[in-house]
Amino acid sequence: MEEAVEQEGIRGVWHLPDHPNADGLALTHGAGSNCNAPLLVRMARAFADAGYLVLRYDLPFRQQRPKGPPFPAGAARDREGVERAVETVRHRARGRVFAGGHSYGGRQSAMAAAERPGMAAALLLLSYPLHPPRKPEQKRTAFFPDLRTPVLFVHGTADPFASPEELREAIALIPARTDLLAVEGAGHDLKRAADLAAEILARFHALVCYSDK
Repeated sequence: MEEAVEQEGIRGVWHLPDHPNADGLALTHGAGSNCNAPLLVRMARAFADAGYLVLRYDLPFRQQRPKGPPFPAGAARDREGVERAVETVRHRARGRVFAGGHSYGGRQSAMAAAERPGMAAALLLLSYPLHPPRKPEQKRTAFFPDLRTPVLFVHGTADPFASPEELREAIALIPARTDLLAVEGAGHDLKRAADLAAEILARFHALVCYSDK
């Protein structure tokens, strides 16, 4: 079941599982999109079908204006929005709470987790924007050494924001368990990940189960 929510700075959609596993996921969007992005809808429904309580939500910059990219000056506020969404899920989920997002949303989720250790039990980062297209020297990895949260990266082999090889090299900086699922032929929008929900779930389960040991 899906249920719209708009309260206390939270705007999005709850995905309520028929057979809850007690865990929850806060999932958000990229810079040019919103919580209704097809990729987010597919991922949220897949996780809900697997028993997760999922909040698919808009970041603060998107709540302020319906179109346009985020402003760099507002990034800290977007991270506050990530933390608020995670806490909102925590109020309803009895088990672990995870966070994640696509592109910019994933980056801000990861930065929030680095700033606040323990915020989330693990992260799901879809198309992490390692660097701007055609600017591989401008890597967005300064916070990686401070990130102690397990992370599953899902990344297309044709993504201009990083090649899988660049990403593998970069995530070696993270002092936590990580995994990378490379999606052959997929670009930044990860359209080809539509049929990989089961594999993404399996890899995520393996990551969080291993990290609990």
